[in-house]
Amino acid sequence: MENHPASLLPGATQALAEFATSIQYADIPAEVIQRMKMSFLDSVGCCLFGATLPWTQRVQAMIEEEGARGVASIFGAGVKTSVAGAVLVNATAGHAFELDDIHKESIVHAGSIATPVVVALAEQLGCRSGQQLLTAMTTGYEIGTRVGNAATMGLFFRGFHPQGASGVFVAAASAGKMLDLNASRMQHALGIVGSQAGGLMAAQEGAMVKRFHSGRAAQSGVYSAYLAKRDFTGITDVLEAGYGGYLSSYSNTPNAVRLTEDLGQVWETAKVGYKPHACVTSIHSALDAFAHLLREHHLTPDDVANVDIGMSPMTYTHCAWEYKAQGVTAAQMNLYYGIAVIGFDGKAFVAQYAEDRLADPKIMDFIKRIHARIDSEIEAMGPAYRHAARVSVTTRDGRVFKHEILNRRGSPENPLSHEDVVYKFRNVVESCLSKVNIDRVIALTDRLDTTDDTSELFGLLAAVRYQA
Repeated sequence: MENHPASLLPGATQALAEFATSIQYADIPAEVIQRMKMSFLDSVGCCLFGATLPWTQRVQAMIEEEGARGVASIFGAGVKTSVAGAVLVNATAGHAFELDDIHKESIVHAGSIATPVVVALAEQLGCRSGQQLLTAMTTGYEIGTRVGNAATMGLFFRGFHPQGASGVFVAAASAGKMLDLNASRMQHALGIVGSQAGGLMAAQEGAMVKRFHSGRAAQSGVYSAYLAKRDFTGITDVLEAGYGGYLSSYSNTPNAVRLTEDLGQVWETAKVGYKPHACVTSIHSALDAFAHLLREHHLTPDDVANVDIGMSPMTYTHCAWEYKAQGVTAAQMNLYYGIAVIGFDGKAFVAQYAEDRLADPKIMDFIKRIHARIDSEIEAMGPAYRHAARVSVTTRDGRVFKHEILNRRGSPENPLSHEDVVYKFRNVVESCLSKVNIDRVIALTDRLDTTDDTSELFGLLAAVRYQA
């Protein structure tokens, strides 16, 4: 075609496909394996809790009604369906309550996609070791986050949800690795799934469909890998094509070099972080900075005259819109609501986003005292500090207290420990699993890298939800 830009980075899709198929367990650094084991535990916790929520249950009801041949489990349901159906439900569950892991630069929550994909395919294929699961997860994380890195925040500012857009590449690479695709077929799997990318950010202001973006990304990846295995062809330069390629279409500021930069030397998978709060990652620094000021100076909401929060342009656009109590999704994505519940409860976890809290008059009144703005100094620090926050509290008696957090708690720069992730898992699944089974899932995940039999672990994930 004429008058269209040249390829952004010739051969990039092929290079990523070849890298994905070449990854062997022995090649993966120990720190990445440890990160994937933590991500597996964190992700199945998100999936099990997410399976109890009404939006996931609507998706599950639709899939069960289809009556597909049962080869893969719907988590927490005690029933099996097709691989594609299982991952649609389970990956929706994984992203169902804003608890899933996050890779900052790519803005992708890879765990809620990759984990359901590798578990479902392992169930169908049988005889898959823990090392094979961890290798496939790593492959999906590495390919998908690199695609998200290259798309830059330009994709987000265009209104696309990275989980539904770049997330499809996590799923295709994970599924392709589980199916042992060769490099050519892996390239076609990526080329097929790129045409399935989607997800609109307006969903964050009150729609259930935001959760579904994750499920659809996982399902699209499975279908793409299956089709590629049957020699169905995709766009072989899907990432770098100058016209109609993923980067050229989804981002107005693509950085294609990030697709392959330091490939095999720097593992993006090692940069995954975890969430201590049940809300959008972008506001975690602000929540923790505000909580610090309340604790340090023994303040209650009644003491506070106003709260001023400086942040990056990305976080301001993403989260500092007028709060209107439009539903759980909107509350979890909104800065003002999050700050308010920190003020009253000191935390922003599952209970703080219950339906009966969303229009609490005390919260709505406190929100009037919160002001958000773009901080020019944080903006000048660049994308690496898009989660940074500077919080200032003025009390009713005129005192002013300030605190800043540049790297959010749970990020690779300010990490949660393994014990923190285990603590989070226990709290998230306490309504889903018995204490005995919680302990067993933790123990089995801890030795996922040394087990050849994952059947007991899968059985615990598939079992009907525990009723206390």
